[in-house]
Amino acid sequence: MASPARRLGENAPGEFFVDDSCIDCDLCRGLAPEVVARDEGKGQSVVRRQPGTGEERARAAAALVSCPTASIGAAAPAGATAGAAGRGVARLALDTLPLEIAPDLYFCGFAARVSFGATAWLIRRPAGNVLVDSPRAAAPLIDRIEKLGGVRTLFLTHGDDVADHAQWRRRCGCERVLHRGDCDADTAGVERVLEGTAPLRLAEDLVAIPVPGHTRGSAALLWRDTYLFTGDHLAGNGEGRLEAWFDYCWCSWADQIRSMERLLDQEFTWVLPGHGRSYRASSAATMRMEVARVIAAMKRETVGVSG
Repeated sequence: MASPARRLGENAPGEFFVDDSCIDCDLCRGLAPEVVARDEGKGQSVVRRQPGTGEERARAAAALVSCPTASIGAAAPAGATAGAAGRGVARLALDTLPLEIAPDLYFCGFAARVSFGATAWLIRRPAGNVLVDSPRAAAPLIDRIEKLGGVRTLFLTHGDDVADHAQWRRRCGCERVLHRGDCDADTAGVERVLEGTAPLRLAEDLVAIPVPGHTRGSAALLWRDTYLFTGDHLAGNGEGRLEAWFDYCWCSWADQIRSMERLLDQEFTWVLPGHGRSYRASSAATMRMEVARVIAAMKRETVGVSG
């Protein structure tokens, strides 16, 4: 856990705190927004107020174990040792994660530092569960997911967020899916390699959609014509809008715009990113209008930019 000696002074007094090792990945703020906020001056997360309900405390505990840099801590109450306090919070977190956010859809937590705190998602389905991107291969998380049916497929949206994919493969025997554009020495052994830019139906309820731009091999996954897992291609901003990030486009902004335009052909109402916030539209038509708005904004940002 975080170091009490490095506790940021901007934290609210009380049990939970953030120390100065925070890398500003936003994961904790999305998971426990009532408790954690961004300090704009420091560019780091701080506890803006202590949890006021059992659910808020559970979310704060889940944020603690999910933090990729172990920057969140829990101070021991009077009469308790730090170790006992830490174990109590960890047990609470493990009772919370993975967190079901919609029927058969789970937020995994346990983010990896190597993926800068990217979110991984679990889809529970009769034909075999799908893990979208890789969380840390933490034994408690693996045990919980195995009780939910394990992992049949590990869909890797792009090369930034593969994290502990090899450990998940060894433990769960899952088939890993990645686009050839992002295969490298670390991922050369993936079992299924996507090609080209045409959508590919992986199963009746699953469609892989290559979306090059953020990286050469970025790919989204569409589940049940409702949920679109986007990696770092498209995300919610936490304020009721979608956005794409020019400053974090590692390959081609022009390609990312073209990939976004192809999403207009798809039906979905949820966007579930690796980084950024989830976004839910009231209908597929409303989602299409919001994606079109983002495309227009991206094109305006293209002025003076090539590639």
